[in-house]
Amino acid sequence: MERRAETDRLAGLGVVRVTAHNPGPMTLTGSNSWLLGDDQPVLVDPGPDLPEHAAAVALALDQRGGPSAIVLTHAHADHAGALDELRARYPAAPVYAAATRLGARPLADEERIGPLRAVATAGHSADHFAFVGAGVCFTGDAVLGEGSVFVAPGENSLARYLAALARIAEIPELAVICPGHGPAVFEPRAKLLEYIDHRLARERRLVAALDAGLRTTDDLLDSAWSDAPAVLRPAAAVTLAAHLEKLDGEARLPDGVERQQFELGDW
Repeated sequence: MERRAETDRLAGLGVVRVTAHNPGPMTLTGSNSWLLGDDQPVLVDPGPDLPEHAAAVALALDQRGGPSAIVLTHAHADHAGALDELRARYPAAPVYAAATRLGARPLADEERIGPLRAVATAGHSADHFAFVGAGVCFTGDAVLGEGSVFVAPGENSLARYLAALARIAEIPELAVICPGHGPAVFEPRAKLLEYIDHRLARERRLVAALDAGLRTTDDLLDSAWSDAPAVLRPAAAVTLAAHLEKLDGEARLPDGVERQQFELGDW
C-alpha cells in the first residue's frame, strides 16, 4: 500500500520508477531507473546490465512513445550497465553523461536536457551529476532514499559535494528527490540538510578522534565510524580518506595521520 501511494504521487509529477532486482548493502532494494514525462520521457539512469531490467525499462518507455533523451548520473555499472542495450533499442535518443568513455555527449554544469538541468555533484564519483526539473531532483548516488553514501577523495571532493547539496537545497520549487536507490523522498530540503548535517557530524567525530591522538585508519574508523556495519567498512574507509583530504585542505589535519590512497575512478 505504501509503495502504491508513492507510485501515485510520483505519477502526479509525471515520474515513473523501474527498480532493478539487484538488492544489496550498497544498492538497498535495487537500482532505480527513472522516467520523467508522460510523452517521450527523459530516461535517467538505464540501470544495471540485467536483461529483465532493460526489458522492463523498455516497456515503460514504449508505453510513452520512447525516450527523448537518456541521461546518466554517473558511470557506475549499477546505473549505466544497461546503456548499450537501451541505446541500441532507441538509437535516435541522445545520451548525456560526464563520462565520455560511455560514448555519450559530455555534460556541463547547468546544461539543460529537455525539462532537466544538470547539477554537478562530484563526490560519490568524479563524474557525478544530479538532474533537476519539473519539481523533481534525480540524485543518483549523491543522495539515497535511505541511509548515507560514501564520498571518495580527490579534487577536494567532499567540500564540493557539500556545496552541491546546499545548492540543490536552495531550489524553492523542489517537491521530491528521486534517488538512485531506495524510496522517493517527499521532503527534499529536509533530506538534503540531513545529509549535510550527517557529514559535518561525522567530521566532528573524526576531529575528536584526531584530538585524542588517534592516527591509524583502523583506529579512526573504530572511533568515528563505530556505527558502520562490517560490510560497509571498506566504503567507510573511502569516506574517511575524503574527510582527511578536506581537513588537510583547511589546514586542520595534524601530522602523522595514516592516509590511504584512493582514486575516484576506483569506485
